[in-house]
Amino acid sequence: MARHEAWADLARLKDRTPFYDAVIDEQDREFPRRIRIGDKWLADFASCNYLGFDVEPEIMAAPAELIARWGTHPSWSRLLGSPRPYVEIEERLTELLQAPDTLVLPTITHIHMTVIPVLAGKGTLFCEAQAHRTIYDGSSVARGNGATLHRWRTSDLGALAVMLRRAPRDRPRVVVMDGINSMSGNEPGLAAIADICRAEGALLYVDDAHGFGVIGERSGGETSPYGVLGNSIVRHLGESYEGLVLVGGFSKSYSSLMAFLALPTQMKEYLKFAAAPYLYSGPSPTASLATVLAGLEVNRTRGEEIRGALWRKTARVIDHVRKLGLYTPNVSGFPIIELPARRGSDIEEIAAVLWKRGVYVTLAAYPLVPRDEVGFRIQVTAVNTDEEIELLNETITELAPLLRPIGESSVM
Repeated sequence: MARHEAWADLARLKDRTPFYDAVIDEQDREFPRRIRIGDKWLADFASCNYLGFDVEPEIMAAPAELIARWGTHPSWSRLLGSPRPYVEIEERLTELLQAPDTLVLPTITHIHMTVIPVLAGKGTLFCEAQAHRTIYDGSSVARGNGATLHRWRTSDLGALAVMLRRAPRDRPRVVVMDGINSMSGNEPGLAAIADICRAEGALLYVDDAHGFGVIGERSGGETSPYGVLGNSIVRHLGESYEGLVLVGGFSKSYSSLMAFLALPTQMKEYLKFAAAPYLYSGPSPTASLATVLAGLEVNRTRGEEIRGALWRKTARVIDHVRKLGLYTPNVSGFPIIELPARRGSDIEEIAAVLWKRGVYVTLAAYPLVPRDEVGFRIQVTAVNTDEEIELLNETITELAPLLRPIGESSVM
């Protein structure tokens, strides 16, 4: 009954606001973060194309040549035959990540649903409480296949250590979690977690879907605190891949349908046979192969300039939020900015103001999020214009009375 009522609430919200199941009719060619829904033009802050690679001319032009050589879609499962571009991507990606090896598969969801159960086997799986839904779904499949599943929180690493010590050591023990959090934009304290896992001999599995492409290793020549190269959270923290499997995707920063694991070569060869996607999934389309290769080149030549622009635009929004005295969990400066509502019941009014002002965001309503986390999420990209950032800030100012101030708890 409670579940039925919760989804009834969401159905009513969908009927009353235009932020769910919207059909985007047009994207402005000159200003690509301007979108049209019906007769309404809006500034888009719901896209996850952080680097703007979706509208880079040289990346957009890349598919034609590769399609002329390989057709629109490879006709082989990867186990039977990988077109050469796959190999080139894995070689370049391994170098970029400074990883032992990499394995490219179609999507992160494919990876979680098939690789997590293989790694866990009949052992014990430790799923972080706020891990992405797809990580939990993969963990649930593992449980259905005979693994024992426990939940833990990054705020209580002592409990994780105790659970790891109590779990049988003659079977796999796998800790699964997010890297950069998809709502807060924060780093979860990965270094301390990795230390615990190594001390206890457990495998750490990290999904950095949002971090890859944006954050990378630190360098004296960096253009922002994001670091350089966009080679993900492991390199950003100066961590190693010892006892760690990194999962990432090209669908966010690189705007391409493809995902990967960074892992030891021996594990890679095993997963080719033991996990379903390498043999049974349809491969990524040729256009994705082309745009990943072109994206890797743009990242090499202009990535630092792009990340610097992304940092500056994001900082303008976060600084404005702080000046208004509003709460956001973002303490990292990452281009995900969550703004919780003061009262969850105000979400329809918040949506109405956003729509009136022409600002499109990710609306976070119950039951998609817990009642005390209702609000909206802003995703800044490198191609949002200064005028769009100003419009966003003006809209946040108008919404301020409905948003949670620093130091105040939400009201249901």
